[in-house]
Amino acid sequence: MQDYLYVDSSTALAPVLKQYRQSELLVLDTEFVRTRTYYARLGLIQAYDGHTLTLIDPVAIEDLSGFWELLTAPHITKLLHSCSEDLEVFAHDGGIQPAPLLDSQIAAGLAGQGHGLGYAKLVQQYLGVELDKGESRTDWISRPLTQSQLVYAANDVLYLYRLFPELKQTLEQQGRYQWALEESARMTEGRLTPPDRETAYLKVKNAFQLSTMELAVLKGLAAWRLDKAMKKDLALGFVMKDHALIALAKKQPRTVNDVMRLKELTDQEKRFHAKDVANIIADTDYSRLPEPVDVLALKPEYKTAFKTLKGCLEQIAQEEDVPLEMLGSKRHINEYLGWLWNAKQGDNPLLLQGWRGQLVAEKLHNLKV
Repeated sequence: MQDYLYVDSSTALAPVLKQYRQSELLVLDTEFVRTRTYYARLGLIQAYDGHTLTLIDPVAIEDLSGFWELLTAPHITKLLHSCSEDLEVFAHDGGIQPAPLLDSQIAAGLAGQGHGLGYAKLVQQYLGVELDKGESRTDWISRPLTQSQLVYAANDVLYLYRLFPELKQTLEQQGRYQWALEESARMTEGRLTPPDRETAYLKVKNAFQLSTMELAVLKGLAAWRLDKAMKKDLALGFVMKDHALIALAKKQPRTVNDVMRLKELTDQEKRFHAKDVANIIADTDYSRLPEPVDVLALKPEYKTAFKTLKGCLEQIAQEEDVPLEMLGSKRHINEYLGWLWNAKQGDNPLLLQGWRGQLVAEKLHNLKV
């Protein structure tokens, strides 16, 4: 086992950061806890430059500004695995996004290792090492952490550093290393922008079922729920479930008593929020109604067009040895169809940008959908 340095003070962290600033590659991971909260609670940060493996204690260290600054240093490639949730932590706790960034899960997919490869599987495939998963459910906020937990955390960066040269070499031989950097950077887009309360209603499941007047109610309720979740640090569903918002928008109770009679709300939702939601509904402005939610999949031509596009992308994915889920997921196809059927208004869809565009643009242009 590689030795590691446990850092729980700003004084001890400073020389480590000074050393890391001389590196060209820094492997990172985070451990956090999220059950009912809106924001993940950061419990540990792992970092390794090939010389010093550091476990940084963000529970003990109040000022991590030097570390956050390090993550934006342009000469250091930040390497993480399946880092979507890590990026969320960096955005909330540090107000930054790492750049340049390489996600090894993306890199492995482009290198022909398969889509969505887990860290343990990646390590096994490249290094033949079987990792112990026994501490995966640790409460990383609790102190003290055990030796076993710290070793588990350290291994998350140790082996990623060791397998990186071979992974990078494979990508460079295929001419795809820049593809991996491009796709990794795309993961950081929009993460520093606060959630838009004005469009929160569009993310409520089954919003498309509602009339424009019902959507006006839902818009107010969804904005209220988002504000409440962020202020109280509660997951959206622990403020009020989606189906409850839909029921309120459809039935539009104007008084607390009316809200209390709705069977779609839990007792807790009624007890804590009946007055708020009744007031929101009563104060809804119907003079400027939202547009109907346009659901692409409900269009009569959608099923055939989707099948045609997916078939084309499947063939390209097989020829190029790129996972279909990366090349052209359902979201990518829907974005492309929406753009195409809207007279190609707005920015080009992702299927026509960057490395994807190199592979599919010409064939999609000649496709009749």
